[in-house]
Amino acid sequence: MSAPFSRALVPLLDLLRCPTCRTSRLSPAPGALRCPAGHTFDIARPGYAALLTGARATSGDDAPMVRARERFLATGGYAPLRRAAARLVAGTGTHPATVVDAGCGTGYYLAGVLDRLPGARGLGLDSSARALRSAARAHDRAAAASWDLFRPLPLADGTADVVLDVFAPRNPAEFHRVLRPHGRLVVVRPTPRHLAELRVRLPGMVAVDPDKERRLHRALDPYFEHGGTERVEYGLDLDAAQALDLVAMTPSARHLEPIGAAGRVTVSALATVYRRRPLSPAAPRTGSTRTPPPAHGPTPPPGR
Repeated sequence: MSAPFSRALVPLLDLLRCPTCRTSRLSPAPGALRCPAGHTFDIARPGYAALLTGARATSGDDAPMVRARERFLATGGYAPLRRAAARLVAGTGTHPATVVDAGCGTGYYLAGVLDRLPGARGLGLDSSARALRSAARAHDRAAAASWDLFRPLPLADGTADVVLDVFAPRNPAEFHRVLRPHGRLVVVRPTPRHLAELRVRLPGMVAVDPDKERRLHRALDPYFEHGGTERVEYGLDLDAAQALDLVAMTPSARHLEPIGAAGRVTVSALATVYRRRPLSPAAPRTGSTRTPPPAHGPTPPPGR
């Protein structure tokens, strides 16, 4: 079902490209976006652009997971992560005017970045229709669109000043393509210490792969140069409701009974700024740092 054209999308139309043609610009039509070849994509009632069609259009986090995430994030439990992401984006030295949040979830982190950058604009991409309902309303200078990060992004070359990736899949080649020559990539990801106490209480929770850092840097190295890393780590006291939501906002909730999960946990993440490299002829042109997910979508760590 389409809605009246979202005004938040108007300042961002120069970024978007038809996902089918890959090069054609999209223009507003009644309740939709349309390319010159006639490919049409609805504006969903909540205001996001429904660019992802077919079987993948219903992937991503489901409604109970998103509601749990919204409740937990509203408590401020991950506010230090949000502040760190905003600080790194603002401190890139590029005076970013356009920020693309890849795997934006509810738009929580993108909104924090835009609050720190008066005048900047933001576009969030995510595969969860339920999360995008919130992302489309997260900030008055942000718009949102449905997309699968494992596919070529529906964005023009060299249009973003910063790509933000918080606890989300990464597509290094596409991030490189859509960034301006002096653009920056900001990646926030959990360390093996993240929520370690909760995994002791609930052994079925997914652990952070200790080899994840090595694989991340190997995947990014052809495209990006390390520009500095900040560790964000702090203790967080969870009451029963917060613990329930923290578990429920992940796919682990389907297999766990979070009884006795309350208590103190460690929130631990690394936040890194990467500088865009000139692309060498040997660098692969497509790719992601994760294996393509099953039909129901990728499994993110608890954070989005």
